[in-house]
Amino acid sequence: MLITRFLSKTTGIAVLLCAGWLQKAAAQQELSYVGELGFTAGASHYFGDLNTHGGLKSPKPAVGIFYRKYFNDYIGARAHFRYMNVGYSDVYSENDFQRKRNLSFNSNIFELALQGDFNFFRFEPGSDDYRFSPYLTVGASAFHFNPYAYYNDQKFYLQPLGTEGQRSAAYPDRKPYSLFNFAFLMGGGVKYSLNRRLNLGLEVLFRFAQTDYLDDVSTTYAGIGNFVTKPDGSATMAAILQDRSTVTSNPPIGVAGRQRGNSRDKDQFATIELTLGILFTSYHCKF
Repeated sequence: MLITRFLSKTTGIAVLLCAGWLQKAAAQQELSYVGELGFTAGASHYFGDLNTHGGLKSPKPAVGIFYRKYFNDYIGARAHFRYMNVGYSDVYSENDFQRKRNLSFNSNIFELALQGDFNFFRFEPGSDDYRFSPYLTVGASAFHFNPYAYYNDQKFYLQPLGTEGQRSAAYPDRKPYSLFNFAFLMGGGVKYSLNRRLNLGLEVLFRFAQTDYLDDVSTTYAGIGNFVTKPDGSATMAAILQDRSTVTSNPPIGVAGRQRGNSRDKDQFATIELTLGILFTSYHCKF
């Protein structure tokens, strides 16, 4: 009888202790945001030899997907893949020389970027007090581009043509430029937590490309005389597209050695994107 009472009391005490321990353990568990899968959509724009004054007359589409790793409420890092289209035309310029030059291009860009994100405010998705923050983002990217132009409604990729004499015996020092390049990234944005699972944001990101041939324009005219002709004596597509001033100026301005672009400055491009992120969470002990 004494043993039964003893076991009963012992069991009761054990149950109470166990319940208290579980309650304490639960209290010490904290929801943690470990990552975010996101999607972006917006517009891209180019700045370079055809857009020397920061004109915004030719925005084109940009879409992307990213994964962001959270380290704490202020710092994160992400990998971001984007597709963008950029382009511009001398017809948008108010400069007389550029309008006579009459060059244009478009290019698809495929980019893989690594970015570090730094929140200015504490950011806790789903909370009442910390659901909004502006942020700074910096990083670097590798990208593929391939500029093209249209002539008589036909599309021609410009790099294989060597429009600045890259494949001409007259310019042995001008080598074909690579279609792969990299850029340094800097930008910022704002983000807002809709709930514990979704973030909404707006980001502007500027890229300092390490190529001056995003637009296929960099140095001087090669001159039509330095391009081979077709068997019938007519001009090749390379010779035609190296100097489009034949449409706008008489005589044409594209003589050998005359400035075609500015090789001292690299090209740049930027995006403005809406972002939607889906959050991944885990629990961990506070202590």
